[in-house]
Amino acid sequence: MPEQEEWEREFDHRWANSAEHKEPSARARMLAARWKENPPDPAPFRADPGPVPRRSSWVSTAVVLGCVAVVIVLLGYAQMRSSY
Repeated sequence: MPEQEEWEREFDHRWANSAEHKEPSARARMLAARWKENPPDPAPFRADPGPVPRRSSWVSTAVVLGCVAVVIVLLGYAQMRSSY
């Protein structure tokens, strides 16, 4: 059991979370150093995406109808093969 107690002591998350000072991650330190010299431009929380090219509705209709036609042909072929 002493081995389990050592493990619990080593990975005591409550003790780690209650620390008064928490060191920032390496990425946070790197960004802070970079932004000190060259601060980023202000941006909204979720920037609007650029204009999305609108696909015409006939292309979507043609794709759907083509898929339906292929399914009908395949079902007809399968039914014809099974009747022999």
